[in-house]
Formats: sequence, C-alpha cells, structure tokens
Amino acid sequence: MGDGLRRTALYDNHVSAKAKMVPFAGYLMPVQYDGIVAEHLRVRTAVGVFDVSHMGELELLGPKALAVVQRIVTNDVGSVRPGKAVYTPACLESGGIVDDMIVYKVSDEDIFICVNAANKDKDYKWFVQQAHGECEVRDRSDEFSQVAVQGPKAPELLGRLFGSDVPGMKPFTFVRKTYKGADVIVATTGYTGEPGGEVYMPNEVASTMWTELLDAGADLGVGPAGLGARDTLRLEMKYCLYGNDIDDTTTPLEAGIGWTVKFNKGDFVGRDALLRQKEEGLKRALVAFVVEDKGIPRHGYELYADGRRVGQVTSGTLSPSLKVPVGLGYVEVPFDRPGTKIEVDLRGLRRASARVVEPPLYRHI
Repeated sequence: MGDGLRRTALYDNHVSAKAKMVPFAGYLMPVQYDGIVAEHLRVRTAVGVFDVSHMGELELLGPKALAVVQRIVTNDVGSVRPGKAVYTPACLESGGIVDDMIVYKVSDEDIFICVNAANKDKDYKWFVQQAHGECEVRDRSDEFSQVAVQGPKAPELLGRLFGSDVPGMKPFTFVRKTYKGADVIVATTGYTGEPGGEVYMPNEVASTMWTELLDAGADLGVGPAGLGARDTLRLEMKYCLYGNDIDDTTTPLEAGIGWTVKFNKGDFVGRDALLRQKEEGLKRALVAFVVEDKGIPRHGYELYADGRRVGQVTSGTLSPSLKVPVGLGYVEVPFDRPGTKIEVDLRGLRRASARVVEPPLYRHI
C-alpha cells in the first residue's frame, strides 16, 4: 500500500476492530485493541486471541532432516516422539544465539519450525547453509497464518472448534486437524505462560477462523489481544525476546535457558564454545527484577550495584498483573542471585531501587 509494510491475512479484521496498527518486523501489526492492560488481564483470567502470522515457518524434509536439525539446534529433537514440539535456540560457533524457535517433529523426515518474524530470512539462509544439501529446506512463511489462543479458558475454546481431544492435549504437543476443508496444525505451545495453543493454517481460512474463535468464545470472555499485551505477558514469565534479551552476542547459558542445551546428544553448532563457557563459569546472567521504587525500567537503562555499573536492562514494563515495575537485564555474576539489591539508572536523572527475584515474575496463586 505504498508504505513498504506487509499485511497479514487478518489485517481487515484488525482494522474493523479499530486496532492500533504499528510497523513490526516488516508488517503492519495490531499493538492493541481496547488497551494493553485490559488485553493482558484478559489472557491471564479468560482467553485472548493473537494474530502472530508475521512469524516465520520453515520445513526440513528428507531422510537426513532430523540429523540436520540436530546439528543446528542445541536441544535434542531426536529424543522426542513425532507429535511433540521442542523449544530451542540455534547458535553460532561462538555460542551466540542465531534465533530461538519451536521445532515441531512431524517425523524424522519432516520437521516443521516456527522462527521469529524479524529473523526468518536470516534463519532460512542459516539452515540452508548448515544443511549442506543433505535435506530440503523450505521457507513456507508466506503460506501460513498463525493465531495464538491463550488463557485459562483457551483449551475449552480450542476444543469447540477443533474437537474434544484438544483440551486434554499435553503442553508442547500438536495434532493435524481439518478446518473448512483446510489442513491445520493445532499445537499446545505459546508465549504467555498460560494454557492454550497456537494454530497454523492456510491464509485463505484465517479470517473465518479468527471470527469464529471470537464468536464461539463469547461466553468465555474472549477478545483479541495485540503485540503490546504479548510483550508484557512474556516479560512477566521471563520469556526472552530476540533482539532485546537474546541475540548473537548472548548465549543460552547466560540467558538462563541452559536447559535447552543438551551436550550429550552429539555434536552441534556452538557446542564447544558453550561447553567451555559452562566449564569456566558464567561472567554475566540474565535476571528478572522488581523495582521497589518509582520508575519504569526500559531497554538500555544501566544497572548498578555496590556503587558501580554491573549490567543493563534488556526489557522492562509496569506489570499489569503485579501493578509494579519489573524488568529483565544482564548483570555480572554474582549479582544475579535472587534477593540481590540493584539500582536502575533512569536516564541519568536518578536511580531506582530494585531487587533480583526468582523467575517467573508472575506466579499463579
């Protein structure tokens, strides 16, 4: 439309709902509908529906597909059965993170991967490069729309559209379903810390499904949610955002997602660097903290302890659930220990007292 930004298949639905649209990862995306706080709390207490069609989808096919994936990602996809999903980073030889992603194992010869929107072109090239022609790597991002249905009532809503077996599915599993004659993937994955799932579908049925989800969940308190609420929800859980909390200069061990690094699965890109870092000990770590003073931490703000700079904020907000300012940031070890007092420098104006806490920031009561 002349602005160089792409529209998802749900663009008209968002405009009709009077969503505030903003540029994000090359797309024009809804940041909010009736307010970030309202949408955040809707997901925590009922059910929210997100358009995440800007995300990328890659597919690896062939007899060596699993072996290629195992070599590229840090987690162990080989140890799970078909129908399971695995959260994992992919790393450079340096141990820095290329991207974090969810790998869906259809079979050993068919691996479906959801990657971050801003990284999908880079990730596709990286996978092609690392595959060395041993399997087919397809970029299917333009073929798919993706809708996230999240919240304590999300499983019930998903069951109404896709069958009574869906609410009983375990986390990080997926099934293939048919919707309006189209093949779709219903997965119990998400980025909010709440139950629910994510649905991958052909673009042609996206608008119909979006409308039906909102209609079918009216008695459950369903409503649309934008990227603003998605960010505050994930931050409360200490879920990393690529480009803010993790990138190619940070490692999974530093980011607190070392559980995704399976050293005993065999060789993978970055293994030697990560093993060396583990043996030598971390010099910095990503922490969650609560501000016990006035002032909201923002990306790039400096963190202090013992009268000196010890780190930097990567993400921050006023938590809609906790009603207090919270943040994530890298700090020098040993200032990463829960209970440690730190200070947030508020653009040089003053420093706000804060305390490192055990994640997640938001806990179910």
